[in-house]
Amino acid sequence: MAANDYYNQKPLPDATNPPYQGYYSGYPAQSTSSTPAPPYSSQPHLAPGDRPSQGLSPSPFETVFDDHVYPASTHQPTPASSMHRLSHQDTGYHGHAPVSPDDTVYNRPTDDIPLQDRPQRQPPKDGEMQDHVYDASQTKRTRRGRVRFGELGMLGSGRKKIPFVVYFFTIVQIAVFIGELVKNSMETGSPIMTQPSFNPMIGPSPYVLVNMGARFVPCMHNVAGIQNANRTIPWPCPSSKSLNSDLPENKCTLSQLCGFGGVPEPAYSPGTPLDTKPEPNQWFRFIVPIFMHAGLIHIGFNMLLQLTLGRDMEKSIGSIRFFLVYMSAGIFGFVMGGNFAATGIASTGASGSLFGVIALTLLDLLYSWKDRVNPVKDLAFIILDVVISFVLGLLPGLDNFSHIGGFLMGLGLGVCVLHSPNSLRRRIGDDDAPYASERISGGFAAQGTPPSFLKNPVGFFKGRKPLWWAWWLIRAGALALVTVVFILLLNNFYVTRATCGWCKYLSCLPVSNWCDIGNLQL
Repeated sequence: MAANDYYNQKPLPDATNPPYQGYYSGYPAQSTSSTPAPPYSSQPHLAPGDRPSQGLSPSPFETVFDDHVYPASTHQPTPASSMHRLSHQDTGYHGHAPVSPDDTVYNRPTDDIPLQDRPQRQPPKDGEMQDHVYDASQTKRTRRGRVRFGELGMLGSGRKKIPFVVYFFTIVQIAVFIGELVKNSMETGSPIMTQPSFNPMIGPSPYVLVNMGARFVPCMHNVAGIQNANRTIPWPCPSSKSLNSDLPENKCTLSQLCGFGGVPEPAYSPGTPLDTKPEPNQWFRFIVPIFMHAGLIHIGFNMLLQLTLGRDMEKSIGSIRFFLVYMSAGIFGFVMGGNFAATGIASTGASGSLFGVIALTLLDLLYSWKDRVNPVKDLAFIILDVVISFVLGLLPGLDNFSHIGGFLMGLGLGVCVLHSPNSLRRRIGDDDAPYASERISGGFAAQGTPPSFLKNPVGFFKGRKPLWWAWWLIRAGALALVTVVFILLLNNFYVTRATCGWCKYLSCLPVSNWCDIGNLQL
């Protein structure tokens, strides 16, 4: 019986009124071969030199108060089993070692204290339950089984963490979307766009989105066909409900459309160089659109993915790493779209960030390939999801470059921030580390995991194997690659402005002039 069962027992019977048949009626009679109880513990009314009568007091090793530190049987011990257990116990007394074969416990002083039992550990038999007095410190942690789809095979995937970034971003994005509907209602009289056409995403008009911070290239730098236009271009106002350019609601300036304090009005003069200063420079439109959405359907799908896949990913890799990948993928996607998408498209949404999370999921699958129950099916499911999303991005008015850019940045940063592949960890000696890490007080993890870089920079690199260094060179190369590409895209957006003739087909299908929609340079 375990120690915590003492609190569930009935009160002790009166030991001065033997026998105890009423209380111990469910227990077998005392064996004549069992060692009798010491005088002070079972029958205090006897003299120190008297032997107790047989059958009046059970053996101290067979009472309900015996706290077994050896495997406890579900059946009551027989005299033979009792003697077997006694043969493995130290029944000596402090200060009085046996001096002869006739020396018994009844010839010793009554104030002697028995030594603690020291049973030999043996595996329990069938039908026996294991007492956990010793098991708690000797139980060996077994390695987790294979990973199913939806589980993460990387280090720390089973930890119970709160995904603060996901919850915070979700609250902000929902609040911003409600603000969009309110803004559209104030400008047009309806929370969703119904005129001059219905918004299939069930959301505000694109002019309201531009006015609230959507990525819109004319608000960010000089654009060929705008600054050097042959005539003044009337811009639609946020309150526009018609395509008739003669209406006052369609005769706003670019500054009024962009909002946020406005931008310098274009010269609208032929031959104006594109590096004319000052030029529009609302750079924050690479960041703000991450928290905006084009409609109820748009935000619904994104939040569903974010609160499932994104939440699990943040709990696995930590909030800081997730924040870096989420924001970097979203920004990189909008930067790529700013370079190659049609200049007249107002782009919003967290799709680029979520494609970065999908890239992390793909890397996690590849890193734990041998630990998966069915990795081929998992890979097929991820590929199918990515392909469907990219195909939908080919529809008119959608910016597929945000999806592509977010996915590429997720792959690049994923190599840097995720833990090493499971097979690599096993080869460098961390066989049990892919799923969880347990730290012990005053030392490293049970698997020998080195300390973190911030706590011990020298110890972090000490004793590393060449294969570990090679993998970290790959990580450094991936970080350098995505950084260089990001800088080149920013330089091309603001300075070089080189165009790509075929890149537009990554975001549109060459049917019914879909690739010309939103192109202000015509």
